[in-house]
Amino acid sequence: MDEARWAGRNLEKDDLRHRIWSGLETSGVNVGPAMSCIPNFAGADLAALKLATLPQWKLARTVKCNPDPPQIPVRLRALYDGKTVYAPVPELLKPFPFVRLDPEKLKKKGIQFELAATSQGFVEHGDPVEFEEMEMLDFVVVGCVAVSRIGGRTGKGGGFADLELGIFRELGKLRQETLITTTVHSSQVVSEDHLVMMSHDSALHAIATEEELIVTNTGYPQPAGVAWDMVQPDQYRDIPFLTALRSRVQANREIV
Repeated sequence: MDEARWAGRNLEKDDLRHRIWSGLETSGVNVGPAMSCIPNFAGADLAALKLATLPQWKLARTVKCNPDPPQIPVRLRALYDGKTVYAPVPELLKPFPFVRLDPEKLKKKGIQFELAATSQGFVEHGDPVEFEEMEMLDFVVVGCVAVSRIGGRTGKGGGFADLELGIFRELGKLRQETLITTTVHSSQVVSEDHLVMMSHDSALHAIATEEELIVTNTGYPQPAGVAWDMVQPDQYRDIPFLTALRSRVQANREIV
């Protein structure tokens, strides 16, 4: 995959991502390609296990999880724990943004959770939903390339996670106390000095690696909604529903 696909938006983050991707490949802990991806890694299942020890996970009825391979164990564990999973269509390239995975419905249809937890499986077998149709989200998992112990994060550069979280906040689908979390390899945890956080970036409350569970006690302020002025022309071009959704979100602002 082209490492430069989203390069140029923030040079410091570009450099950090390159170092993380290269380090994963050099060490051999990557599973599959790392460049320009939310990289899969050896120990992703152990990280998912640690994430599931959080009290907020145990209480959650609904989980929003990114669609990438390293979080397959998170989605699988959520389904086996009886939770409704909301997963975005990879890179938001379909006319609908999300699918809903209901574990009871999957069981009745005879669809194995192991299939439904993959991106191909949930797009095929999940129920398409618009943002407005989603339930309140009890627990959020996002994909990351690099993280810091105080809650900093960066993804692969496409801006999808921050856009989704901003929309959830604008539509009232995300409580202030809802945890934003991730699973990464321990080598993806970097010093806060190396990870630039911008005003539209959402911070992490918890990070699970194959070695440990980190509660960040983050002091970063969370965005109130979508920073529409930061949405790039290519995002409007490549995300089919984004222009119409912006009109609906702004209409919702006016009503409120």
